Amino acid sequence: MGDLFGAFKRRAEANAQRVVETCISEVADFQAIESTVRASMLDFAVVMRRRSADLVAADEPLLESDLDHLESVGEERGTQGISLACQRHLLAVHARLTLREIYEAAGPDDLNDTMRVLGWLARQGVRAQTAYTRGFFRGHERFLSVATRAQLLATMILHDDPMAAELGRSLGMPVTEHYLATVIRVAVDQLPPLSESRRQKILPTLLEQYRLPLTWQEPGELVALVPCRSLDPHHATAAESTGLALSRDVAEIVGRPCSVGSAHGHRRSLAHSVVLARKVSQVAPIERVPRRPYSVADVFAELGAVQTPQVDHWLREIAQRLSSGPDLVITLDAYYCNDMNRLRTATSLHIHPRTLDYRLRRTRDLVGIEPSSTRGVRVLSTAVTRMLAGAWDDPVAR
Repeated sequence: MGDLFGAFKRRAEANAQRVVETCISEVADFQAIESTVRASMLDFAVVMRRRSADLVAADEPLLESDLDHLESVGEERGTQGISLACQRHLLAVHARLTLREIYEAAGPDDLNDTMRVLGWLARQGVRAQTAYTRGFFRGHERFLSVATRAQLLATMILHDDPMAAELGRSLGMPVTEHYLATVIRVAVDQLPPLSESRRQKILPTLLEQYRLPLTWQEPGELVALVPCRSLDPHHATAAESTGLALSRDVAEIVGRPCSVGSAHGHRRSLAHSVVLARKVSQVAPIERVPRRPYSVADVFAELGAVQTPQVDHWLREIAQRLSSGPDLVITLDAYYCNDMNRLRTATSLHIHPRTLDYRLRRTRDLVGIEPSSTRGVRVLSTAVTRMLAGAWDDPVAR
């Protein structure tokens, strides 16, 4: 039998010294640390290596006192202003050098003990990193605003970062398996884009009402990740209601119309859902008061038209003919939104049903398509939505 655990303890100081030097040379935020911080890093590295050797030899897990110590060190690092990227790099350095230490210490007779070490690390390493990360984010609370951390959480979730769970817990925004990715695009038109300071002032207001991961990805594009317990229609509907309420509040706060796109997705592929939601938002109607978070099911024809310029040009010609008739675009939009029910449509437009009939006949005369026919629904509803989305620089404001 070899003496693997004894070798670990004998090499603890040298290995700890190498870890500290590597962190200082590789991790940007540690390159200008004070000598006192360096000394505390060295002490921590030595203690944890000796402690781990004892626990592995006794086949015992990390105790709560060990985890509390790791958490306190993580909090100290967070308080020092270490960035999340450097924190992730730091953990990677520790993992890499730990494996190197095992390789260097293991002799030809240490196979069984080496496997014990690897098994222990697989079980306890996650617990150790979780405790350290929990403390790190608690330290961050002292100098990062809730809005900044909510944006950071959204970014981490989109990258399927395993550290997102701890940040979510610290913010009271638990990470879930399913989300409704909602992209809210603020209309620019002839107005200047929202300034950085304006965007950052909006987030705290929204977060008071909606405890959701939110982030600005473009000057006029807010991404919200609305938790959804599953893709079950009941749960999806609840998430859509939250997304709609948020969208309406954004439109009211910025004082501009918005278009809203949404897509359900699993956390591990949520970035793809955001891309889809963004595409939907780009063809969805621009509305002063958003009616719903539009999905692919609502605008799949418009998405197809965008990809085929000849089709989009043809739809534009139809839309131009509709524009020559007063209120025809708005009338057709209301007609299709009310499932072609005459009375509901007339009521929503505050007009007499006979006036509605006249406008529908006028539409047929102008474009040669009956609005209530299958062809009319497919062609005219697509042309109207493209116009309401501002596709051709001549949007009809709602």
